[in-house]
Amino acid sequence: MKNKLITPLIVLFGFLMVSCSSVKVAADYDKEADFNSYKTFAFFKSGIDKAEISDLDKRRILRAIETELLAKGFTKSENPDFIVSIFTKSQQRVDVYNNAWGMGRWGWGGFGPWGGFGPGWGWGWNNQPVVSTQTEGTLFIDLVDMESKELIWQGMGTGFISKRMEKKEEQIKEFVMKIMENYPPELKD
Repeated sequence: MKNKLITPLIVLFGFLMVSCSSVKVAADYDKEADFNSYKTFAFFKSGIDKAEISDLDKRRILRAIETELLAKGFTKSENPDFIVSIFTKSQQRVDVYNNAWGMGRWGWGGFGPWGGFGPGWGWGWNNQPVVSTQTEGTLFIDLVDMESKELIWQGMGTGFISKRMEKKEEQIKEFVMKIMENYPPELKD
């Protein structure tokens, strides 16, 4: 019986860990834009300054975006074809789990701690809900045509970033990489 209970708990824990670490991405773009003509980029400082995140995280995001664009063959320039801006949104996510397995009042265990009849503590279903809160963030990456000053592409990613410093850098890189996989859009000739 012990193995029958442990296996579902391990599967549930694994599912929760995988589902919490994923980044959901989407992208939209101007179908009239000629994406083949864009070769150079720069960052839009005044737009980036408005993003409501720490300067350290801004630099991490910008480095990750620059790495992705350079890997795709774009060049950073003082006279760019398009500029890159970012903005962020966040919301508190509250998860409530009922009937958690663990220590709780279950069964009959005695008069006090020494045995006998009466309610007592033991392992079993704990009817107290478990509440967890996390901050879910959304990162928007905007690409704006320098000549027309119009948005030509927007990518967004939603997910969770750890507050633990040793994981944050890698998570931000993954976040940006997943968003930038959609740029440039698949063009049909």
